[in-house]
Order: sequence, then structure tokens, then C-alpha cells
Amino acid sequence: MHAANFIQDLAIVMLIAGVMTLLFRRLKQPVVLGYILAGMIIGPYIPPFQLINDKETIDILAELGIIFLLFTLGLEFTLKKLASVGFTALFGALAEVVLMMWAGYSIAMFFGWGVMNGIFLGAMLSVSSTTIIIKVLDDLKMKHERFAQLIFGILIFDDILAIGMIALLSSIAITGQVGATTILGTLGKLSLFMVAALVLGILVVPRLLNYVARFKSDEMLLITVLALCFGFCLIVIKLDYSVALGAFVMGAIMAESRHIPAIERVIAPIRDMFSAIFFVAIGLLFDPHVLLAYALPIALITVVVVFGKLFACGAAAFIAGNGGRTSMRVGMGLSQIGEFSFIIAALGQSLKVTGDFLYPIAVAVSAVTSFLTPYLIKWADPLTRKLSDVTPARAVYIGQVYATWLQSIQPQGDRAQQAAIIRRIVFQAIINLALVTVIFMSGHYLAPAGIALFESWGLTARWGTLVIWLIAVLLSLPCLLAAYGKLKALSIVLAQASVSPVVAGRYAEPVRRVVAELIPLMSVIGFLLLVVVLSTSILPTTGQLILMLASIFILGWLLRGRFLKMHARLQAALIETLKEKADEKGDTKPGLSFKENPEHRDRH
Repeated sequence: MHAANFIQDLAIVMLIAGVMTLLFRRLKQPVVLGYILAGMIIGPYIPPFQLINDKETIDILAELGIIFLLFTLGLEFTLKKLASVGFTALFGALAEVVLMMWAGYSIAMFFGWGVMNGIFLGAMLSVSSTTIIIKVLDDLKMKHERFAQLIFGILIFDDILAIGMIALLSSIAITGQVGATTILGTLGKLSLFMVAALVLGILVVPRLLNYVARFKSDEMLLITVLALCFGFCLIVIKLDYSVALGAFVMGAIMAESRHIPAIERVIAPIRDMFSAIFFVAIGLLFDPHVLLAYALPIALITVVVVFGKLFACGAAAFIAGNGGRTSMRVGMGLSQIGEFSFIIAALGQSLKVTGDFLYPIAVAVSAVTSFLTPYLIKWADPLTRKLSDVTPARAVYIGQVYATWLQSIQPQGDRAQQAAIIRRIVFQAIINLALVTVIFMSGHYLAPAGIALFESWGLTARWGTLVIWLIAVLLSLPCLLAAYGKLKALSIVLAQASVSPVVAGRYAEPVRRVVAELIPLMSVIGFLLLVVVLSTSILPTTGQLILMLASIFILGWLLRGRFLKMHARLQAALIETLKEKADEKGDTKPGLSFKENPEHRDRH
């Protein structure tokens, strides 16, 4: 009987969702709003009777919708795109998140909703809707314009920050603490986890997909992709992170595969089905009575979202050196909330730390702002012209001087080349040190199980910790030696760039040698301190520590060539994977790519 009820519920969901899809396509409105309306129609709050028998099963299917929605968003993310959008997109995303977090919290305090509701409301308002924006710009035929490229770049960082906020909000809700230590600790662990997952995943997953692709079987490819996605989500859950994080990161890892078009093709039908159920489930929670009861907050929040994001994103784009017309279009295009807002609202409700009213408020504000989005983008140019007409000549002159100044401070010639080299070296050193940190954190996580295993073999806990610590150090040696080599190269570049013969005269070369030796020496001291700090929970006794450090130092010195070759092979494999993806014919994903494929699928 349960199976019959499930089939009946699923049939009703898909039938009503299908009708809403056709209707909203004809009305040229975002289909996601049709799904939400379908959920409202079949939900418990619309008379005369309830059409769904087992809402719990629908909620489980909606969880799968979250996984597939975040997984496909991850497929839109590549390291190359992250590097290409640059400072403007990061600055815009940070400005948007900070301002809207403050605005949402202030609104909650104004209405007396409490601290936790304020934190979650701010997070809900801080992230724009990737799916709605891409669909609107596609309908308006504007995806190739300059402002659209900036919007897509901001959306990349928006998605990353949203994933971080989901993990952070989960920690805050569980611990009840909002202190700086909690925030920095959560963000630090999250950053290390994402770095390690991306680096190790890019080394392994694309090669596995290459092997599977040899069989030219969509079935094998689909099963492999699903296995990797759900398997990684399980690991993330075991580490007490959100399942959305696991889905997004695995999507980002697979985005570096040269088989991404085939992956998107086989996953698209499943994604469309379960994401539709997810948005229908959102509509099931929409209570019109709450909408009437909170009409004033909904109206206020809608106004704050439109004008707050217009100011934050538009001002950030202008400060980064873009013109007034482009900046206005960027601000107007990002003035809405969407899928991540629903996920954050669902998180707060599932953890029982927010009021039931936040869900319908999020749905109502998303509906209004989504309907407004195409009109806001169309109104951007007329509004820019009107503002330019009333802007004082003095302000226009200041803006021109500011743009000229921005161009003048950009590194040119040799300085630009040196800056690029320094950025690359620092980035590579940070990646290596992050991997070292992850290795020792893994040792801390696995220490209890390892000690229990050694005790079952008749060894004491002290020897168990020693073995775990020794394994962690040996695994870290290639990364430490590589980081030392990078910092040594950095010291040479900085010595040449910072010590000018014009200023130092005949002492230029001696000073350069001192600088070139000082950074490697400080890095060795820093590495030792890092290892000691990371080894706190699995640190051996003092005598063992001294003996092992001396042995490892000698071992590292004698075998440094082998370790560096091992690291070089891993680095070459990573670069080869990224280069394979870059050498493929264009980037075919919509929205976040600067070269679009017109035959790509529509997104909701």
C-alpha cells in the first residue's frame, strides 16, 4: 500500500509540475517559479483537500534534488574560470555578502525575530540565484556582453561563499556560538578540506573518468558519476559538513574532466527530475496565511534585496574600474535571491533553530525579485542615462580621474611579469602547506582507531601515536620540500625586485644575498613550528620527538631528490589534467563561460 501511495504522490507532483512548466514557458517566466507554484497547489495549505499522502518521502526525494542541483552547479565551476574573473568578481561577491548579511540581520532585529533568525535571514539574502540569472540573460540574448561576464564571475564566488556559509551556519546552529574563533576555525577547516579535495580529486577522478569513457557506454559513465557523487557526499557527512558541500566539490572536480559534455548529458534528465521535486517541496511549505501575516516584512525585504544588491554589486564593479553603464547592469542583474536561499532556509528549519515563517518569506521574496529581474536588467540603461544627466560635472571628472589612476597602478612590462611569477610561487607554496595541514589533521582524526589497532597488536598507545605521527611526517615531506623550493625561488625573485642598485649602490648584491638566504631560513623555522603545532594531538614524547626529527631531517636531506621527483610527477599529473581540459574545443557550459555554446541545454 505504501508503494501505491508513493506512486500516487509522485504522479501528482510530476503532473502538476509538468502543467506549470508549460504555462510558465508560455509566459516566458522562470520555470522554477512554476515548480514552486505547483507545490503550493498540491500542498496542505490550499483548500479544499490535500493531494499528498506521504510528505516525508517527497522530502527525501527533495534532498536528492539538493544534491543534484549543487552537483550541476559545481560542474559550472573550474579553476580556470575562477582565475579569469579576477579581482572584480571576488570584490563584488564579498561586498554583496557582507552588506546583505548585515541588512538581513538588521531586519530581523527590527522585527524582533531573534539572533539566529537574523543570521539565517542575512545568509538567505546574500546569495543571488545562478539558475534564474542564467535563464533570464539567455532569454534576453545578453550572455556574451561584458556585464554578463562580470555577473557570471560574481556568481562563481557567490556559490563558493554560499557553500562556506552552509557549513558555517551548520556549525553555529549546533554549537550555538557565533564568536570569531568559531567562524575562523570553521572557515579554515573548510578551506583546507576544499583545497585537499580539489587537488587530490583532480589527480584521480578525471583519470578514472577517462578509463570509463573508453567503453563508450553512457550507462557506465552515469553509474560511475553517481557513485563518485554519492560516495563523496557520504565522506563529507562523516566529517560533519553539509551534503551540499560534497555535491558541489565533486561537481567542481569533475568539471576539470574533458568528458564534461558527456557527463552533463547523462546527468541532465536526473537533475531535472529531482531538482523539480526539490522546488515543488519548497512550494509545499508555502503557507499563504503566513504570507498575509508577514506582508510588511516581505515588502521591506524585497526592497532591501533590490536596492541593497544594486548598491553593493554595482558599486563594487565601479570601484574595480568598470563604467557606470556596466556597473548598473551588474547591480540590476544580481538583485534577486534563489535556490541557495531555499537551501539555507531548509537548513535552519531542519536544525530547528529558525522560525517556520522564514521559508514562506524566502519563497515570496524570491518570487517577486525573480519576476522583476528581466525588467531590472532592461531598466538599467535608461536609469544610467538619467543618472548621468543629473550627475554633477565635478563627480563625472572625479570618476574619470579615478579610472585613469586605476590604469596607471597596473604593473607593466617586467614588473607585471615579476608580479605574475610571485603570485604563482606563493599560490603553489600555499597549496603544499595546505596539503601538509590536511595530512596531519587526518592523522588526528584517525588516531583513536589507529591506536586501538596497535594496542590489539600488543603495542602501547605511545608507540601507536609515534607510528601515526611518523606516517604523517613522511607523507608531508614531499610537500614540505617542494614548498621550501618554491619559497627559495621566491626569495631570489624578491631580492632582485626589492633591492635596487640605484638605492643600495655597491651594497646591492650583498643585500640581495642576505634577502635570498633569509626567507629560506625563516621558512625552515616556520615549517618546524607548523609540524609541531599540527602534531599536538599525536605528538610523541620529547625524546622520541628529538630522535625522529633528527632522523627525518637526515632522511629528507638524503632522499630530497627522490621526494622532489615524486612531487614533480604529481604536480605534472595535475597540470596535465588541467591542460587536457583547457585544450578541449572551447568551454561549452552556459552562463559562466565567456564563449557560449548556443546548443546547450536550458537551465531552470
